[in-house]
Amino acid sequence: MFSKRTFLRSAAGAAVVFAAPRVFALGTPSYPSRSVKWVVPYAPGGATDVLSRLICQRLSDRLGQTFVVENKPGAGSSIGTQAVIASPADGYTLLLTSTANAINASFDPALPFDFAKGILPVAGVARIPLVLVVNNALPVTSVAEFIAYAKANPGKLSIASSGIGTSLHLSGELFKAMAGVQFTHVPYRGSAPGLTDVMSGQVQGMFDNVTSSFELMRAGKLRALGVTTRERSEILPNVPPIADTLAGYETSSFYGVGAPHDTPREIVELLNREIDAALSDEGIMQRIVELGAIPLHGNAGQFAAMLTEETERWRKVVQMSGVKKE
Repeated sequence: MFSKRTFLRSAAGAAVVFAAPRVFALGTPSYPSRSVKWVVPYAPGGATDVLSRLICQRLSDRLGQTFVVENKPGAGSSIGTQAVIASPADGYTLLLTSTANAINASFDPALPFDFAKGILPVAGVARIPLVLVVNNALPVTSVAEFIAYAKANPGKLSIASSGIGTSLHLSGELFKAMAGVQFTHVPYRGSAPGLTDVMSGQVQGMFDNVTSSFELMRAGKLRALGVTTRERSEILPNVPPIADTLAGYETSSFYGVGAPHDTPREIVELLNREIDAALSDEGIMQRIVELGAIPLHGNAGQFAAMLTEETERWRKVVQMSGVKKE
């Protein structure tokens, strides 16, 4: 539904984009009639900001009102998410949804909100593969060799992540369970310090988004063993999927857009059409590919189905790992 094939079909028709109607019914004010707030529940910088600002600029140009990115980081995206849930359901406050929302539904039993009931899915934005990277001194060049090394050296491997309960951490936990290996998890406050310690040899490896580790791999500072998606990444064409060695293994990070739950359907449909059209814009497509991401085309119902599927996928991983937020 949100496959590479769908992306290519959509790209082929990118030249034909129709203006969306902005008046819903006789006597109903057009939307938007003022600026719209796009909440990113992470600190400024990185792929989340790049993707959000690209699309917000496109929406501003198309709909005649400013779409403003507002960063509300903290608590694994929960602070920003809760702020949007508590906002009026009028289309003027949107949320950049992500893998964290799907994970937190089962990882954090103390969440002060129900994401599925509080946020109405609007549109997908992008999916980003993760990649297993290791220190150059580690004597392995493939996923199979990594598994063999871990089994031959129990307790000697450490794997970094951007924090407990993140997709990076849980991708490692899933790998451990499926491969039957053990390694020590070392959580950091973000990807950058973890990658730094992988390069220095303080830890031996890390599951990381291709977006943040690509330049280090290209510079030869890290060795890539496998990507976590079923298909190869366009920016890492020579790195095979982990599933080629570990059948059935698959994870990724994803981003989309949501709104407070009772937002009018007409507004959701308008935003979905415009965001979907933005993902077919040549300039935006090129930047997304440069980030190592895959656009997520489709209507609001398809994105809602994907959110449900991802939430269930990560629930199983959380349950299998036995990890819960303290």
